[in-house]
Amino acid sequence: MKYQLAIIVLSVFLLTQCKSSPKETEIEAEPDDQEIETFVHHTGQTLPVTTFREVWGYVLAGRESDLKKNIPLTDIGYFGMEVDIYGSLTKVPNRQNLSAFGGRVHLVAVCNGNALSYFTLMPGSQQRKDLIADLISATKNYDGLNIDFENIPAKAGEAYISFLRELRAGLPKEKIFSVALSARTRTLNNDVYDYEKIKPIVDRIFVMAYDEHWGGSSPGSIASLKWCRNVAEYSVRVIGNEKLVMGIPFYGRAWVDQNHHRALVYATTEKLINTNNVMEIKRENGIPTFDYTPNVAVKVYYEDEYSISARMEMYKSMKINAVGFWRIGQETPKVWDLIQIEK
Repeated sequence: MKYQLAIIVLSVFLLTQCKSSPKETEIEAEPDDQEIETFVHHTGQTLPVTTFREVWGYVLAGRESDLKKNIPLTDIGYFGMEVDIYGSLTKVPNRQNLSAFGGRVHLVAVCNGNALSYFTLMPGSQQRKDLIADLISATKNYDGLNIDFENIPAKAGEAYISFLRELRAGLPKEKIFSVALSARTRTLNNDVYDYEKIKPIVDRIFVMAYDEHWGGSSPGSIASLKWCRNVAEYSVRVIGNEKLVMGIPFYGRAWVDQNHHRALVYATTEKLINTNNVMEIKRENGIPTFDYTPNVAVKVYYEDEYSISARMEMYKSMKINAVGFWRIGQETPKVWDLIQIEK
């Protein structure tokens, strides 16, 4: 009883502490299914060629060979220089590795840890001063800098905004300053990645309109058309078409209906032995072990030229000028026949 009461109290506390609830007045209406259906392409259908002013693509350092000649890209995000546990830059790629590419190349900076983001962004700290100086220096041979800090804790929101302002002030004016931000379909309270606050500071905002469903969620599309429409409508309204780059996924994901990686109590182990008809139990240095092969169902969602074309056509109908892809090397080659750059 005490345990159940503790769970209830904890649940209420967590709900009251949540600061990312939407402002009800800014929730978008769901797109009409018939409207979305106009962009759906079917196998065997002739696909249109979609024209954009800018086409971005991320390239991983070490996977430069994934970038094929003459594909229609205007900009590359060279991924990914990281901030290490001391707040210093590591894995800085060499711009010369992409010397054959004739477009613009943006150095991508990644910071993956909540605690690391919090302390390196702290205003007035030596770590922040050093990081900003290092980022400016590392961008010397690049056309721009792209900040991809995806795990910033809520308390560092204002520090992140001031960090971006300080970076912009230190970068040469000819450098393109961009950020990659998580997808939003509405305004969130106390949002670290507040589109409206960030827009005046940067030259481009790359909206990562993917991971609607992810490894820890229920199975579903990485970026369903209806969800993407909501993300795009919100992004256009808040960011505007001039600075917006709509991200498109090349990757898919698979889910299994059972998770077999877990700790086991003895009773559960006995049940596994009996239900799976385990006939042989071996011992390794005195420790019992056995093997069995479970039956699992796998659900897969992925992207092909039809789904990518539908998303591009939908964005084009919304007068979006730029799209970007995560990432080069994961795509069907057929997609490049469907993209054209504005002349």
